[in-house]
Amino acid sequence: MGATGAAPRVSMTDVARRAGVSQKTVSRVVNGEPHVTEAIRARVQAVVDELGFRPNAAARALVTRRNRRIGMVTPSTSLYGPASILEGVDGALRGSGYHLSVARTQGSGVGDLQAAIDELVAQDIAGLVLSEPIDLGRPDLRIPNGLPVLSFGSPRVGSPSATEAIARPDELVLGADETAGARSAVEHLLALGHRTVHHIGGTEGWSATARRIAGWRAALSDAGIEVPPVVHGDWTPRSGHEAAVGLLRRAGVTAIFAANDHMAIGAVRAVEQAGLRVPEDVSIVGFDDAPEAEFLSTPLTTVRQDFAEVTRLAVHRLVGTIEGRPPAERHRLVPARLIVRESTAPPPSATH
Repeated sequence: MGATGAAPRVSMTDVARRAGVSQKTVSRVVNGEPHVTEAIRARVQAVVDELGFRPNAAARALVTRRNRRIGMVTPSTSLYGPASILEGVDGALRGSGYHLSVARTQGSGVGDLQAAIDELVAQDIAGLVLSEPIDLGRPDLRIPNGLPVLSFGSPRVGSPSATEAIARPDELVLGADETAGARSAVEHLLALGHRTVHHIGGTEGWSATARRIAGWRAALSDAGIEVPPVVHGDWTPRSGHEAAVGLLRRAGVTAIFAANDHMAIGAVRAVEQAGLRVPEDVSIVGFDDAPEAEFLSTPLTTVRQDFAEVTRLAVHRLVGTIEGRPPAERHRLVPARLIVRESTAPPPSATH
């Protein structure tokens, strides 16, 4: 009697058909990848066990061999914050086995952002990083399902919960706590005896601008102090200078909090040109702790964002998600720390 022929090999298509799911979903379950609900995972696994499916080793290697490239959307700017995030992501990826592809946005609209995303997705990236400083209102972007996404930021100002800041259920959001950092800057000035603190805000429409205004406003409101109008700059020293010139025309300005160090540097120059001194007549605080802040003739009190730590944590979480180890918390804020130097002091009325 001849040998019985071997039973036909069960394929992934057979499993998908029996479980009522796509082959891609079966592949994710078999390879232990994320983005599958527990109910679907259990159903597929039951069919795998029932049919005795065993993935071919060569085929499995092909399926699990991801394009080890991460795409990052970042604005075309040399501003310290966005440039530091790009540099930090690039540095954190070194030695990880992943490579970085960068698409730079030229404008500030949703269409420009979507075009940059499409450019990266066409490269079959394993993960996507969004470093977009403009507040676009969390648009409905076209991003492939299952593609891990990392955004730099924090909850939208006024949101009751951090989860509302996340546009996609599988999106990671990580950033410095800019609102708390701004609050600490204002509280420092009030503790020195200043009756109020004037604010030079960043470019209108930027998320960082709104977060830093929120911290400044909250600190004044909690102290029972009327909140003065914001004067906006565009993150450059020149705009900080022009804004401070306008502020110094008002009576009784003794403290200025600028939304970044470069505008604070411009404000220092305006104070000196007005025949006043920093900090004896006007105290000034910046934000970011740019490299030059501590080497000015009057070292600048500022709020330090640890871009290296933020990007290191962010990249670690993104790579973990890509490799099937998503973090328990999707949103994380890293504390921003007040660095007190020589540009702040009690107001003139308190020193005479």
